Parts: sequence; structure tokens; C-alpha cells
Amino acid sequence: MNLIQLEKDFLRNVDLGLLLLRLTVGGLMIFHGISKVTGGVDFIAGMLEGMGLPGFIAYGAVLGELVASIMIICGIWTRLASVIFVINMIVAIAMAHSSQIFMVDPNTGGWAIELPMLYLMGAVVLCFTGAGKYAITKSTLLD
Repeated sequence: MNLIQLEKDFLRNVDLGLLLLRLTVGGLMIFHGISKVTGGVDFIAGMLEGMGLPGFIAYGAVLGELVASIMIICGIWTRLASVIFVINMIVAIAMAHSSQIFMVDPNTGGWAIELPMLYLMGAVVLCFTGAGKYAITKSTLLD
């Protein structure tokens, strides 16, 4: 195999791209999950109770932001973890950002909810693709 072919293969490495996507989406969201574990979920529980829902549902944020992120990073049942992550982001957008859906951030000119949507869509991509070959679990429907 010549150097040009090796270069082409490296630059078109879908599995490496999926690994980087997993590390980015899960790696950045894990900090939100750690914050929920160390600082508590009282803020979210209060929002839920204000909407007439039970406050214990706030622990779902820990599942979606910490547990699912760890699973995505490691490539453990990536499709399942990504579905949980997507649901978490939809709920987060609905609860905390619904008033901003049709807004532009005046400071940046970007969509006001572009960061939550970037997390959401990254996880949607992983729902469709799975983890790739650089994962702990592979070759099942959940991966």
C-alpha cells in the first residue's frame, strides 16, 4: 500500500469520525451531568413541580447527562444511550429554552438555542450510525 492510499484511508475513516463525535457530544455533556450530581437537581425539580409534574423526574437529567454520556463516550450500547440523550435534550429544550426557539442571540447573531440543538443533533446522528468500530460493544441493534 502506498503513502497516498494510506493518506486517503486515514482521511476517510468513518469510524474515527464517529469516535470523535462520541467524545465531543458525550465529553462535553458529561460536565452538565457531573454538575447535577454534585450540585443537585433541585432547580430542575422546582421547574417540574411548577409544571405540575413530580420533582423526582429531575433525576432523569442525571441519567441523560451523566450515564448516557459515559455510555456514548465508551461506546456502550451507543444507540440506546443516544436515544436517552435525545429525549433528555428535547425535555431540556422544552423546559428551559422553549421561549428562545424562534430567537436569535443579539450578541452572536446565532440561533439562541444552537448549543442545545448541536447536542441534540449530534446524538440523533449517533442514533442512526451507532458507535463505529472503536467501541466497547458493537454489532447489536443497541450499538
